[in-house]
Amino acid sequence: MTGLFVGRAAELAGLLRALGSAADGVAGVALIGGDAGIGKTRLAAELVAEARSRGFRVLVGQCAELGDALPYLPLADALRGAEPAVREAAAAHPMLGQLLPGTESAPATGLTQQRLFGSLLGLLADVQPVLFVIEDLHWADRSTRDLLVFLSRMLQSERVCVVGTYRTDDLHRRHPLRPVLAELRRLPTVTSVELGPLDDGEMADYVATLGEIDAQSLGLIVSRADGNPFYAEELFAAMAEGDDLPDELAGLLLSRVEVLSEAGQRVLRAAAVAGHRVEDELLREVSGLPLAEFEEAVREIVSRGLLKVRGHGYAFRHALLQEAVYNDLLPGERTRLHAAFARLLTSPAELAHHHLAGHDLPGALAASVEAGRAAERVGAPAEAHRHYDRALSLWERVDDAERLAGESRVELAFRSAVMAADSGDKHRAVAQLRVLPQTSEVSERLAYYLYEMDDEAAAMEVAERAVDSAREPATLARAMATYARTLLWSPRHHEAEELATRALEIARTAGARDAEVGAMLTLAVYAEVAGDMRRAHDLIDQAMAGPTGDLAMDLRARFHHARIHYEQGVLQHAAEVADDGIRLASQTGLMWSTYGTDLRFLRFLIHYVAGEWDAAEAMAAGFGARVGTVPEAILSSFALFIEVARGLPAVESRLSWLRPFWSDALASYMSRGLAAEHALWNGDPATALDHVRAVLAAQQPGESGNVRIAATGLWALADLGITEGADELRAQARLAAEHGPTGDGGHLGPEGRAWALRVEAEWHRVHGRLDVELCRKVVEAFGYGFVYEAARARWRLAEALLAAGDREAAQAEWETAREVAGKLRAAPLEKALLDFGRRARFGVTAGGSRTGEPGRGEPGTGAAAEPVEGRLTAREAEVLRLVAEGLTNREIAERLFIAQKTVSVHVSNILGKLGVSTRTQAAATARRFGLLP
Repeated sequence: MTGLFVGRAAELAGLLRALGSAADGVAGVALIGGDAGIGKTRLAAELVAEARSRGFRVLVGQCAELGDALPYLPLADALRGAEPAVREAAAAHPMLGQLLPGTESAPATGLTQQRLFGSLLGLLADVQPVLFVIEDLHWADRSTRDLLVFLSRMLQSERVCVVGTYRTDDLHRRHPLRPVLAELRRLPTVTSVELGPLDDGEMADYVATLGEIDAQSLGLIVSRADGNPFYAEELFAAMAEGDDLPDELAGLLLSRVEVLSEAGQRVLRAAAVAGHRVEDELLREVSGLPLAEFEEAVREIVSRGLLKVRGHGYAFRHALLQEAVYNDLLPGERTRLHAAFARLLTSPAELAHHHLAGHDLPGALAASVEAGRAAERVGAPAEAHRHYDRALSLWERVDDAERLAGESRVELAFRSAVMAADSGDKHRAVAQLRVLPQTSEVSERLAYYLYEMDDEAAAMEVAERAVDSAREPATLARAMATYARTLLWSPRHHEAEELATRALEIARTAGARDAEVGAMLTLAVYAEVAGDMRRAHDLIDQAMAGPTGDLAMDLRARFHHARIHYEQGVLQHAAEVADDGIRLASQTGLMWSTYGTDLRFLRFLIHYVAGEWDAAEAMAAGFGARVGTVPEAILSSFALFIEVARGLPAVESRLSWLRPFWSDALASYMSRGLAAEHALWNGDPATALDHVRAVLAAQQPGESGNVRIAATGLWALADLGITEGADELRAQARLAAEHGPTGDGGHLGPEGRAWALRVEAEWHRVHGRLDVELCRKVVEAFGYGFVYEAARARWRLAEALLAAGDREAAQAEWETAREVAGKLRAAPLEKALLDFGRRARFGVTAGGSRTGEPGRGEPGTGAAAEPVEGRLTAREAEVLRLVAEGLTNREIAERLFIAQKTVSVHVSNILGKLGVSTRTQAAATARRFGLLP
C-alpha cells in the first residue's frame, strides 16, 4: 500500500537539477538521507520515472544487510536488472561480465579492483545518459563505498548521475559510511538531500490518498505517525483490519504478522532470516512446507502487503518489517533457520554468514576462506581481507583448521595482509606482516610496502633480510629485485646495479618472469641515471618482449620505455610506445591504475611538447579538477601546463582544489611551479617567487626538476628588478644539472639541458645583461621539438638582439615567435610579444603582420637609430624616469623597494644603451627620443 507522492516537491526539484546537469554533460552525485520509512525509496522512484521519460538508461542496485560479505552487490544487482542493451555492453567490458548471472569469475591477475572500476567507467560512457541508483548505502560493503567515491571524482563530463540512499538513524558514530559522506559533501557536484518528517498537513494529505478514512482516524494516524509515511501506512493498514494500535513501530509491524496463518508466519520468519530478498525455491525448501501449502502461505503474505514479488522470488515491503520479524525470532529458532539456509546455499559469502549465525564454526571458517578467494577474483580486496581475517579469528576454535582452509595459518595471514595492501591499507598490511614468521616471502612483501610508504631505511633492512633468508631461486630473485629497488635512490645506490644484475640472472634461471622484469626495470633506470641510454633502452625492450602475468609490471615497462624516449627527445617513438601502453590499459580496464594514469599524463606531455595543443587540451579535460587524494591532485596538476600556457579561465578553479595538497612534494612541484608561471603572466612576480621558493624548499637537492623551477624563479627576479637570490637559484640548478640526485652526474636529456641554458640566460637578464649568443643557444636547445618553449626562447632572443642593435634579426625572431604563439593559441605569450613589439616599434598591422615601416621618432641610422624604448627593459624605463626626476640610487631603491646595488646595475645599463656617460645626459637623450614628457 503506497499513497500518492506528497510533500517532497523541493527535494525532487533538487534531484531533477542534478539529473538535468547530467543530461547537459556535467556528471553529478546525489545523496538522499533520512530515517527508516521516511520516503527515500519513494523519492528515488520518482526520479527514476522522470529519468526514463527523459531517455536515461537506469541502473538500480540495492545493498544488503550482510554488510561486507558480498562485494559489489548493488552493482551486480543493477547489472542483472538492467535492460538487455546494457547487459550486452557490460559483458564486453573486462571484469563486469563476471558480475552477470551464469558467468564464472576469472582468476585474479593483479590490479583487479582498478580494472573493475575502469571497466564501469567505460560502460557508463558507452551507454550514457545513465542514472545509477544505489539504495541502502548504510549496508554497503567497503568496495562499493570505494566505488562510489571513485565515481564521484572521476565522472566529469559524462552524462551520468549517481544517486545513493542511506538511513541516517543507522549511522552511529563509528559507522564506515560517515567519513565517505563527509568527503563527498565537500564536492561541488554532490547534491545532498536530507528528508525530514512530513508536516501535519502533508501527512494528512498523504494518508487521505491511501483510501477512505474518517476524520477521527485520520487525526489519530497523523498524531501517531510523527511525519513518517511508512509508519502512517502501517497504522492505516492496522486500523483497516480492526487491530489495536501498539505504541512502538516494531509492535505495530508484528501485529500485522500475527494475523497470518501459522504457515504464513512460518514462511515469513524464514524469509526474514534470508534477508531483504529471497528466491522462491530456496524459501520453500527452508520453510519445509508442502508445495501447495507453501504457495497458499505466500499468496496470503503477498496479499497483505508484507512481501512483494521481485523477479523469481520475494522482497520485504520495507527493511523495517524484515528487521522486526528477525528480531522477534527465538534464539534456537534463528540458529536452526540459519543452518537450514547454509545447507542449501552455494555462495561462499552467504554460506559464511549463515554458518556463523548458525554457530557452525568449522563451516564458517571454510566458507570465509573461500569467500575471500572469490572476493579476490572479482576485485574486492577489502572484502577478501575481511573474510580472511574472520577465518583467522576462528582458527584456534576449530579443529583441523588447516585442512578446512586448504592452507596454513601463516599462509592465510600472509594472503590477508596482501589483500589489506591491495585495498590501500598498507599500514594494516605492514602490521600483519611484522608479526608473522619472517620468511623470505613475508620479508620481501614487507620491504615492498615499506618502500611504497617512503620508509626507505626500514625497507632496505627488511629487503636484505629477505635476501638472506631465501631458500628457493624464484624467491631469492624476487627478494633481490625488491632489495635493488630500495637501494636505487639511497646513498648506497652503487650497490643496486650488481644486486639487480644477480636478481636478473637468477630469475631467468628460475623462470620467475615477474622478478626478471622487475630487475630489468631497476637496471634500466640505473643505466638512465648513469647516462647509458642505449643500455636503458635495450633492457626495457627485453622487459616488454612478452607478458609477465602481472599487468602492473607490463604497464610499468611500457611507461618507462615511453618516458625514457620522451626525456631523450625522441617524441615520435615515445608517442608510439605510450599509445601502446594506453591501449593495453584500456583493454584491461586499467586506465585509472597507477601506470595507466602515468601513461596518460605522459601522452599528454608528448602532445604538449610537440605543439599538438588541441589534443593536449582534450586530454587535460579528463584530468578532473575536483580532487580529493594526492594521486588525483598530481594528475590534475598536469592540466595546468596547457591551461596556464593558453590562459584558460579554468586555472584559478583548478588551483583552488589543488592548494590543500601542496604539502605533498610532487603535487607542490607540479601545481605550484605552474602557478608561478600563471602569476608571472598576470604581472605578479612576487607571488611567483613565493611559489618557487616553496617548491624548492620541498625538493631534494639535485632533483632534475629544480632546473625548470629555478629558471621560473629567475624570470620572477628579473621582472622584480632585484638580484638577491639569483645566485642561489642558479647554484641549485647547476647542482641538479651537473651532479644529479645521487651526486654522480645529472645526465640531463635535451629538455633538461635546454632549461639549464635558460637558467644561465635568465641569470644574466636578472643582472641587466642580455647575452645574444646565450639566448640563441637556448632557442637551439629547445629546438629538439619543444615548440612552445622554443617560441618563448625566441622572445628573449629578440629582446637581446634589439638591445644589441640588430633590429632586423630581432624582428625576424619576434615574428617567428608570434607565428608559433598564434598557432598554439598561447594567449599570454602572444600578449607579451605584442607588448614587446609595440615597445620596439616593430611595424604591425591590425592583423598583426609586419608593415616594414620604420617607427616614428627614430633618429639617424645604425645603432643610434634604433628605438631606444625597445632596447630598455620595463624596469630600466621605470628607473630612467626616476633618474630624470633627479633621485639618487638610494632614493630610487626605496621608491621601487629594490636593492641599491640593483639600481646601480640598471643605471649602468641605461647609460650604455643610450650611449651617454652621465645621468643628466641620459635624461636629455630620453626626452629627445620622446621617452620622457
